Amino acid sequence: MRNPADIIMRPVVSEKSMDLASTGKYVFYVDKKSTKIEIKYAIEEHFNVKVDKVHTMMVTGKMKKQGKTEGKRPDRKKAIVSLKSGTIQIFDGI
Repeated sequence: MRNPADIIMRPVVSEKSMDLASTGKYVFYVDKKSTKIEIKYAIEEHFNVKVDKVHTMMVTGKMKKQGKTEGKRPDRKKAIVSLKSGTIQIFDGI
């Protein structure tokens, strides 16, 4: 099993994710190769909570231009984690 710090990249802090946090659902950017089961165990081990469900989605990076040069932002994987019990303290202080 991989280290939870390798799976969970960072929490998503946005208006929509803060609304979800009030209902017991938390949003994280995770490693693109991680599975739902790995994400579940990483969240449970790192934050000491019980996870009910994990929903994942791939977010494709936007194309960006600066003058004549074009580039692309990296693709990311997002996970919405529903908890059975407990809260995650990161989202309480924001």
